[in-house]
Amino acid sequence: MGGHGTGADEAGRWIGPYRIVATLGEGGMGAVHLGRDARGRPAAVKVLRGELARDESMVRRFRREAEAASMVRGPGVAPVLAYDLDGPVPWIAAAYLAGPTLQEAVAEYGVFPEAGARALVAELARAVAVIHEAGLVHRDLKPANIVLTREGARIIDFGIARPEYGLTLTQPGVAPATPGYAPPEQITGRRAGPAADVFALGAVLVFACTGQGPFGTGHPAAVGFRVVHEEPDLEGVPEALVPVARACLQKDPARRPTPEVVAGWVEGAEFGPAGSGGAASGEGTVRWLPADGDGG
Repeated sequence: MGGHGTGADEAGRWIGPYRIVATLGEGGMGAVHLGRDARGRPAAVKVLRGELARDESMVRRFRREAEAASMVRGPGVAPVLAYDLDGPVPWIAAAYLAGPTLQEAVAEYGVFPEAGARALVAELARAVAVIHEAGLVHRDLKPANIVLTREGARIIDFGIARPEYGLTLTQPGVAPATPGYAPPEQITGRRAGPAADVFALGAVLVFACTGQGPFGTGHPAAVGFRVVHEEPDLEGVPEALVPVARACLQKDPARRPTPEVVAGWVEGAEFGPAGSGGAASGEGTVRWLPADGDGG
């Protein structure tokens, strides 16, 4: 799919203050490149695809992503470093995170033990709380949007984040939600508030423990139907974490816990045997990273 200026031939090109070193990935909206500034510091530079850069609605969506991500500052979120959406090549630069996504880590190393799942979800829950404190709802939390670094789990991609106080409805025909991780209210086009991220957090917990989401795989419509009408499959989730997953995956958003409560639960505050609560204790201890991984 050449001709869009987002491939390997980009190496050596400058985008804003960043010299492109390599292409990290490509998608429907554009590409993410590894860039370095004049002092050699790395950044993940997301570039809007050429033909989309001429589409005002897509540029507005890209601008929303930049502005949303810029509002969030916390250890669990990849910070935005700079952006320029008014030039011929709209771009957003965020901190470069060395490490696999949760999706990649489970595929390569297998599922997490209970202690690792507790540590992971505690970190993610705190990061979600920071996002909500900034007045935002991420709305696309999933294994591919979680990077496992040596310093901890980091949430990326604010492409469909929305202000909590503003429009949080999924636009008809856009369907940005990820089947199996988006909650019933998001799938059916109703308001998706902070509780939507808690639902996704529960689905991520199930994925980390079992290698698959709680509503299976298949056609997006079929997965969406199960999310709305059927109970989650929690087979394989450690017994002590089943109540946590079940609470997060409630159909009614009003019945889901807050992310702060989820963090407390997985650290043993209420759910699970007391002896397993220390799995996530000790900030800075990243026990869920693959033992032989180099993080890079």
